[in-house]
Amino acid sequence: MQVLFDQTAEGGTYLSWLMSGLCWTLLLWFVSGVFAFAIGISVGAARTVRYLPLRIAARIYVQVFRNVPLLVQVFLWYFVLPEVIPTAWGNSIKQIAPPWASFYPAVAGLSLYTASRIAEQVRAGINALSDGQKKAADALGLSTFQTYLLILLPQSLRITIPTLTSEALGLLKNTSVALTIGLLEITARAEQINEFTFRTFDAFASATVLYLLIALVLHQVAFQAERMLRIPGVSQNNAVRK
Repeated sequence: MQVLFDQTAEGGTYLSWLMSGLCWTLLLWFVSGVFAFAIGISVGAARTVRYLPLRIAARIYVQVFRNVPLLVQVFLWYFVLPEVIPTAWGNSIKQIAPPWASFYPAVAGLSLYTASRIAEQVRAGINALSDGQKKAADALGLSTFQTYLLILLPQSLRITIPTLTSEALGLLKNTSVALTIGLLEITARAEQINEFTFRTFDAFASATVLYLLIALVLHQVAFQAERMLRIPGVSQNNAVRK
């Protein structure tokens, strides 16, 4: 991978290109992850409430965003949204300077798609809990919001740490779709290095190593969190899928 230390036409090295891509990948992954988990937890909880219209709305959200390909969703946010909203708003979006013009649609697409998958994990975690916990909360006079915030969600998230880890890793890998709308993340930078040097193996092997290292670190952190937060005798396998 000596090519990484060669000089570019701009005066830097190809390694600096790859590190720039790494920074954009991590930023995209983190911001999308924050939104995805916030939306996913809310929608997942909504899928288990007693209020039927809210359950239906949450189910529709999951079915729509989970079943439309991620690449299509990113294209819709990047190419279609500015054309279908009021002209003044669309022009404002088109005038956003790069790379933010690509970053924001990528965040929207990744967040909403991943949130639909996280919602199902949260729903399964809540369904894995005993119905007696809801009844006990009702007996104590807790509101629905308090029941979910204080009792059900903390336990369901502990149960679903392994599957939520998988979603986080999936989100990391899915950040590569941002290259299709011009964001220079790791994969896009590897492609650039290949185009300038024709060293295909070195370019994409370097990107692969970066993805693998990030994934291993994330997996280890999640593994330690799972060991610390595991609830004895409760498993996601107990979930009732509807």
